[in-house]
Amino acid sequence: MANVKLSQREMDLVTNADIILTKNDIIAKVYDLFGELSEYAVKTGDYYLSEEIKSIPPKISKGENQEGLPWVMLDYPRYFSNEHIFAIRCYFWWGNFFSITLHIKGKFVEQFPITNFRSAIDDWYLCCNEQEWQQHFREDNYQLLDQFSDEQIQKLSFIKLAKKIPLLQWDDVELFLKNAFANILDVIKKD
Repeated sequence: MANVKLSQREMDLVTNADIILTKNDIIAKVYDLFGELSEYAVKTGDYYLSEEIKSIPPKISKGENQEGLPWVMLDYPRYFSNEHIFAIRCYFWWGNFFSITLHIKGKFVEQFPITNFRSAIDDWYLCCNEQEWQQHFREDNYQLLDQFSDEQIQKLSFIKLAKKIPLLQWDDVELFLKNAFANILDVIKKD
């Protein structure tokens, strides 16, 4: 029979409803933040995005198990097909960080060459992993963009550029995400 006895720590947690209620309040605040950001993104990005891309509305999603932890994400703009991707993703990962990612694949890599980004963005990370749906910033997934040569980048089957901010800087998150979003738009409008 399975061991269903609880340790004292587990008993303290399971009898404290405030923990889950507080978690739910925090997730609701992230939803509100991402809702405001989606309005900002639509207004700001409308001028720079093609009809094909801007016709798809923002989407906020959440889950409970990114490496065992809750997450919330906002995708806008968002265009996903098997061969082509153009998306800007704002991501909250409980216990880890907020991040923003530009994810391009297929025809969008050709439309927005990485060389356009090199001179325009500082301290951004490039995905070096073959699995394009990983969000973590460990060295096997992201490394600073300036560590890659143009030849290495041209061999990638997709491009994910990302930047993160620690949760301890919660009060700065909205400005961080808006500035990073504007930074991405500045780069893509140069084309």
